[in-house]
Amino acid sequence: MNALLSSLDRLNDYTGRFAAGVVIALVLLVTYDTLARYLFSGGSVALQELEWHLHDILFMLGISFALRHKAHVRVDLFYEKYSPRLKAWINLIGVVFLVIPFSAFILYNGATFAADAYTYMEGSPNPGGLPYRYLIKSLIAVAFGLVLIQSLGEILASVRCLKGESSRCD
Repeated sequence: MNALLSSLDRLNDYTGRFAAGVVIALVLLVTYDTLARYLFSGGSVALQELEWHLHDILFMLGISFALRHKAHVRVDLFYEKYSPRLKAWINLIGVVFLVIPFSAFILYNGATFAADAYTYMEGSPNPGGLPYRYLIKSLIAVAFGLVLIQSLGEILASVRCLKGESSRCD
């Protein structure tokens, strides 16, 4: 179980590091686009759309990373005062009854959404925009697939904590 948990953690850490690299690319692209537009009266629709796509990649790949590192939205007002065992129960119940069903729903619908875009070879409706919009739409399914994978890791970590096999229960 430890090896599986470590593998799941490494996968989501890798996607988080990749997303961090996308931040650098996004900052450079926005800087270039802003300078081109305001200093040289230039710019391009494709670059502006690429900014949105990079933002999508950052957000989508960051979801599972945030879940892994407990950086997601949670009402900490009460949670921080709970015992590690109660926190493990809350995490386990929340993942099983909320995160997994929601992620499975989004994964299924996201895959259908991307498949439809692929069928029509959907591209940007804007002149000079980016083609192959199905690639970015497929990221919805990938992102929630990663959340499902991380959910398995969260379940394993909670069970280890409840069994007393882990000193790190959060």
